[in-house]
Amino acid sequence: MLQYDDLTQPERAVWDAFPEGRLVDLRSGVPEADDARQGQGWGPERTVRAEVLAALLLGANPAPPGALAALRLAGARVVGTLDLAGADIAQTIRLRSCRLEEPVGLRGCTTRSIRLAECWVPGIDASMARIEGRLNLHGTTVAGSRLTLINTHISGELVLSEATLSADSGWALFAGGLVMEGAVFGRRLTARGGLRLLGAQLSGGLFLDGARLENPRGEALLADNATMTTLEMTEGFGATGAVRLRGAHITNRLSLRGAVLGDPGAALDLARVQAAELDLTPAVAPPGGVDLRSARVEVLRDNEAGRTARLRLEGLAYASLHADDVLPTGTGADAGARAGVSRRIAWIRRSPGYSPQPYEQLAGWYRQIGHDDDARLVLLAKQRHRRGTLHPVARCWGHVFDATVGYGYRPWRAGGWLLLLSLAGTLVFRSATPTASKQGEGPPFSALAYTLDLLIPIGGLGQRGAWHWRDDGPMALSYALIAAGWLLTTAVVAGVTRSLNKN
Repeated sequence: MLQYDDLTQPERAVWDAFPEGRLVDLRSGVPEADDARQGQGWGPERTVRAEVLAALLLGANPAPPGALAALRLAGARVVGTLDLAGADIAQTIRLRSCRLEEPVGLRGCTTRSIRLAECWVPGIDASMARIEGRLNLHGTTVAGSRLTLINTHISGELVLSEATLSADSGWALFAGGLVMEGAVFGRRLTARGGLRLLGAQLSGGLFLDGARLENPRGEALLADNATMTTLEMTEGFGATGAVRLRGAHITNRLSLRGAVLGDPGAALDLARVQAAELDLTPAVAPPGGVDLRSARVEVLRDNEAGRTARLRLEGLAYASLHADDVLPTGTGADAGARAGVSRRIAWIRRSPGYSPQPYEQLAGWYRQIGHDDDARLVLLAKQRHRRGTLHPVARCWGHVFDATVGYGYRPWRAGGWLLLLSLAGTLVFRSATPTASKQGEGPPFSALAYTLDLLIPIGGLGQRGAWHWRDDGPMALSYALIAAGWLLTTAVVAGVTRSLNKN
């Protein structure tokens, strides 16, 4: 058991100040000399044993009546292991510019707010801890081992802004099952090793504005099935490694505005994500592509970088679509900015393979805002894309169907073909002399009427049966016009059927 007489001068200062929550400041006042990252050389005048701090927090020197005990220490070098695993700590802990030479153990403890600001510590294990307040690591360096918050419950905020998490291997932050009643702030955080937040519940959101995450051999951010209000990866956020959010549920906004995923294989995996708003406007296209399969968003915003990445769009559903690099046009339902339909079709075509759903989703959105012509162009592009997956015979028919009536979405083409063939037939047949099938019977020969009689397979103008050709040229053209008439008729019927069904 510790005896007061065994304490060093700085330890006695901490011991005496603890019951009243007074600050013990061992800093020199020179910023370079007070940098905890360089504090391995601090002498006995700035050294405190971890067992002294643990003894105080476990009740060795309680507060007198009317006072509120707290551990407040600045500029100290803490030697030994500060192990508070399983403890019930009623006092707040506030360390500033301190260097802790051994990892901190908070596993399974219950405590109030903990603040380690601008400190240096080789690892923190707070798994299954319950912190009634904030865990503030602003500007702190956790080096060597990781920050572990597995199944930890924090009633306030987790502050990692301007901190540095550097693990020798694996994850810099291991926080699967973390439950936050407040927000997680990682603004300008530097992490060498990934952030693992599988199944985390972040009621106040996750803010990684300007953060730099480096895990080139794996995921820079892994938050599958996490639940949060907001996820901000903006203002120069950078990741060397993949960002994976499969199945995450974000009730408000997921933003990558200005983000940079710089590793050649870095991908953005948003499969099965649910979000009220997805702001996919990175500074550059993620080199490893963007996976949006089965994602559900109310509002999707993108820019040229977001649209030109390698995409997976199968199953993506959205209620509103905006292009932030295009000026707003129109009013009312069309007041938002939208990329041209050709850009949107190219957006879909970047997804590997053929899937009808992205085309149907985009066409439905164009109909919703009153752009039926654009919707038809999208559905025409769908049929052309599908054609490449068909058997060669069906592919040939597809080309005919496309050329004649645009798969039913451009029925006016049939009239153009009819006019062109009628003109060609009239010119050819007018320059030749046919033979009457029965002399003295039938109507007089008309090149135009004869051509139309060949082209229109239903009904008749009485010309086809009354006249025939002996010359090979006009005879071959007659057969060709008959075949063309049947093709046009079949294509028109199919096109009308498709238009009525609105497919």
